[in-house]
Amino acid sequence: MRGSVADDLAGVAGGAISALAGLRREMGELLRSATEEAAQRLDLAAREEVEVLRELVAKLAREQEALAARVAALEARLADQVSTGEGDTPPAAQAP
Repeated sequence: MRGSVADDLAGVAGGAISALAGLRREMGELLRSATEEAAQRLDLAAREEVEVLRELVAKLAREQEALAARVAALEARLADQVSTGEGDTPPAAQAP
């Protein structure tokens, strides 16, 4: 008699654990679904879109730095030409 009661209790406990695991899985799916719906309503960007934009911003920043360095070099060259008097005469008026 004692063995069958213990077996029954073990069976009930096993069933309860199985039911709780199923409930946990279902709650996870509901939470994931609700989160996705909220993200769509808020018009949030997907992780992939954010990564693409992050890479684009980094590329543009590198290009901007290169252009800033180029402008600085051209300005220095122009300042040097002006200080030596080379930049006073327009190119068309210079002798061949």
